[in-house]
Amino acid sequence: MFKVLFDIGHPGHVHLFKHLARLLMVDGAQVLFTSRVKEHEMALIAHEGFDHVSFGPHYRSLTGKLWGLLRYDLAMLRTGLRFRPDLIVGHGTIYGAHASPLLRAKCLAIEDTGNMEQVRLWRPFVDAILTPKVLNKDLGPKQVRYDSYHELAYLHPEFYMPDPGILDWLKVAPDEPYAILRFVSWNATHDVGLKGLSVDEKVELVRRLSGRMKVFITSERGVPSELEPYVMKIPPERFHHALRFARIVITEGTTTGAEAAVLGVPVVFVSTYRAAHLHEMEGFGLVANTTNGPDAFSAIERMLLLDPHEYRERAAKFIATKVNATRFYHRFIRERYMG
Repeated sequence: MFKVLFDIGHPGHVHLFKHLARLLMVDGAQVLFTSRVKEHEMALIAHEGFDHVSFGPHYRSLTGKLWGLLRYDLAMLRTGLRFRPDLIVGHGTIYGAHASPLLRAKCLAIEDTGNMEQVRLWRPFVDAILTPKVLNKDLGPKQVRYDSYHELAYLHPEFYMPDPGILDWLKVAPDEPYAILRFVSWNATHDVGLKGLSVDEKVELVRRLSGRMKVFITSERGVPSELEPYVMKIPPERFHHALRFARIVITEGTTTGAEAAVLGVPVVFVSTYRAAHLHEMEGFGLVANTTNGPDAFSAIERMLLLDPHEYRERAAKFIATKVNATRFYHRFIRERYMG
């Protein structure tokens, strides 16, 4: 039996791989997920019903990350010796890549950020690196480009069906507009030197929007006390449905921005990081890329001028230019590794 181990480093990776895992299971493969305790990874994996092994807590400090590198490498090796995978798949999985030669397994990296401080740690050990064409970084001879986004691995219309029942859960009327605000922690290694909204700008943003619509906040860490009533405690598996019916999304995180745009919701991205895929989406009128609060406030006003149906049509035109990412991954694995 062909065995595949999926290593998860972020809640979005569960979504990225869940449909691929099921397609491989239909092919007869055995699947195992591994993760660290970070955000909602474990809850999402449990919701999807996959076999799962947790490697323990996620470390945020530099010292902790160095210790974690050793700890998780050993945990991956132990797990791999029990499971005996033929293939390890991850979003640039450092630990799976390090263990793969010792396990005599192939390792496939599915990468869309190109953070070289991480890439250098796993690139020598992987067999192939799949990247969207929009990622304009040369990752070497192992790189294989395809014309899609990670978000289209799980939000492509072939796989995703909106659930309007989320409106009852959120306690909003069908015609009642609401905004979702996504704040990030800026603790990741690739966030060094980057910034988004200041605390004062976050408070001002909520003040401006709350007079016009409901406001829901999702944040990787705590928010100022005056914003706590707006924090949305939502089961992670329902978050995309909440995005789908929002009137607008303002985010410091690239994943949430791309997800909302694919779903046909106007997005204002606020960060000094330049995300190539969000700039491509800006060309379709789905995203406004900004680097500070004042520019973001102006962009919000522009994005709210258009009817929501216009953004749905723009998203459909955008998706038509891309391939279904999950189908591409599945075909690649079957042809290259499963014979």
